[in-house]
Amino acid sequence: MLSDDHVNEIIIQKLIASLIPMTSRDRIKAIRNQPRTMEEKRNLSRGGLTITTEDEGRAKAHLTWWKIVDKEKSKQTHRILQLNCCIQCLNSISRAYRRSKNSLSEILNSISLWQKTLKIIGGKFGTSVLSYFNFLRWLLKFNIFSFILNFSFIIIPQFTVAKKNTLQFTGLEFFTGVGYFRDTVMYYGFYTNSTIQHGNSGASYNMQLAYIFTIGACLTTCFFSLLFSMAKYFRNNFINPHIYSGGITKLIFCWDFTVTHEKAVKLKQKNLSTEIRENLSELRQENSKLTFNQLLTRFSAYMVAWVVSTGVAIACCAAVYYLAEYNLEFLKTHSNPGAVLLLPFVVSCINLAVPCIYSMFRLVERYEMPRHEVYVLLIRNIFLKISIIGILCYYWLNTVALSGEECWETLIGQDIYRLLLMDFVFSLVNSFLGEFLRRIIGMQLITSLGLQEFDIARNVLELIYAQTLVWIGIFFCPLLPFIQMIMLFIMFYSKNISLMMNFQPPSKAWRASQMMTFFIFLLFFPSFTGVLCTLAITIWRLKPSADCGPFRGLPLFIHSIYSWIDTLSTRPGYLWVVWIYRNLIGSVHFFFILTLIVLIITYLYWQITEGRKIMIRLLHEQIINEGKDKMFLIEKLIKLQDMEKKANPSSLVLERREVEQQGFLHLGEHDGSLDLRSRRSVQEGNPRA
Repeated sequence: MLSDDHVNEIIIQKLIASLIPMTSRDRIKAIRNQPRTMEEKRNLSRGGLTITTEDEGRAKAHLTWWKIVDKEKSKQTHRILQLNCCIQCLNSISRAYRRSKNSLSEILNSISLWQKTLKIIGGKFGTSVLSYFNFLRWLLKFNIFSFILNFSFIIIPQFTVAKKNTLQFTGLEFFTGVGYFRDTVMYYGFYTNSTIQHGNSGASYNMQLAYIFTIGACLTTCFFSLLFSMAKYFRNNFINPHIYSGGITKLIFCWDFTVTHEKAVKLKQKNLSTEIRENLSELRQENSKLTFNQLLTRFSAYMVAWVVSTGVAIACCAAVYYLAEYNLEFLKTHSNPGAVLLLPFVVSCINLAVPCIYSMFRLVERYEMPRHEVYVLLIRNIFLKISIIGILCYYWLNTVALSGEECWETLIGQDIYRLLLMDFVFSLVNSFLGEFLRRIIGMQLITSLGLQEFDIARNVLELIYAQTLVWIGIFFCPLLPFIQMIMLFIMFYSKNISLMMNFQPPSKAWRASQMMTFFIFLLFFPSFTGVLCTLAITIWRLKPSADCGPFRGLPLFIHSIYSWIDTLSTRPGYLWVVWIYRNLIGSVHFFFILTLIVLIITYLYWQITEGRKIMIRLLHEQIINEGKDKMFLIEKLIKLQDMEKKANPSSLVLERREVEQQGFLHLGEHDGSLDLRSRRSVQEGNPRA
């Protein structure tokens, strides 16, 4: 049997163990609830509750509970701090990283281009028109990066060894791209093929490797950026389940209370109202159904429109092909400087007129969903423009490159510059003159037409067409990204001014959250993949010019890489570079496996999207069925109550009497409580009473 002292010690140890993890306030509450005398509790509050026994040895060791608890807790805290030191360091590092990341994102958002302008456009015209301007800003970032890369590794080194230009500048070079610009860093033929070295002890700079590696790094970065952007927008706009629920809850019940300025509040309200209108419009359009005759009529209209649009595109491509074949002979027989603008002028006229004809097909097709109309127009326009670019690439690589002309790479660069410039001029003329005249006609002459709506498909395809030319021409004209930067900057303001003056908001509101994904996909395929094929044929199949450019004297452009790899294979420290090139970069099997992996990941993402769509549809049906079940049960309950009332009419009288009696009792209790309160107040005011 244990003595009382041992039992008391065990109880105290258990109490101490339970008090250690508590805070000071919780400890005081816990000890107050102990079955102790008031004197012990007072001593405890002072930290002086002692444990005394009859044994003198134990009497010397009396300690307060408070000190014991603090001591034990300090030991445990010290032990935990020693064990978790690394974890705390990692946590502090992660917190610092998150804070720096948030600060950087806030800084980037604050200096982001056209943030306020984009909010105004989105509030007035909706997300469909806003998607065009977002896409334009996204392309501007691409070209800024490409220009910085080319300027740092190609143009600046060439400036250090460049000779003085002896040609006279007349001003026509801005339109034709020839003359003075020929002997500048703008074109391929001006760059040297020698190794740049300043002084005997200075570091050498191989211009051939710098040129081909810089262009390759630029295109590789664009490739992975396109893949990453497609995956990001695809995940946000197709896979996340909140996009299928309409997002009405977010629009109605989520308000940013940090917005306090009056103009900002009005703009926010306008944005929310536009988004709600877009969501409700799509829900209404998805629920609409057509009869069999209506479906047959629309299908016939679609077939006729597709046949006509395909025929027009084929005719335009044939005209460009025969004009391109005749262009080289035409330039030899005409010495007029403006003769070089014939091919760009015809191509730009086709690119401006044919999309307008495609836009008129909407009067016949009459799509219920505006998104479907934009998709169809995009497909037709991309087929036209990419076909024209393909014919021009065939002309450049099979006619110009094999014609025996001196420095054929510079001639291709000049053609691409003229095409890009002419397309930009036509876009500006259409924005400031064509759209303005359409506004005058719709508002004053033929008022039934009214203001026009912004053609998203045609304007987006203009951007994709121009960017495709820039990617093709970056090898022949390294300054094209800089020229495209200036053009995009001017294009944004011109389109914004024309939009506010000459256009009205879309008559059919619709959400364009998935449009950005489709734009980037079209930019990647067929635009960027076609560019890669064209440059691959140029580098691996064509012979460089013998008298100009950094690759002069080589049988093929790629031979500069072969020579560099052979040089590295003789150095033991660089054998890993040789292995990577021969087994990864130069291997067809590696790219086949990489393509297969990308296709598998794309298929998995698509299956996840379809599965979530099915799950969300089933959940919606389940919610509807549960609502129907509740309504059915409520109707049954009401019928049963009506039957009971008809069967026992006296029970209704009894229920009324019970309700009245309960009301009287409640009033009596209420009066009694008031009387009791008044008596207490009188007693407090007059203790003698």
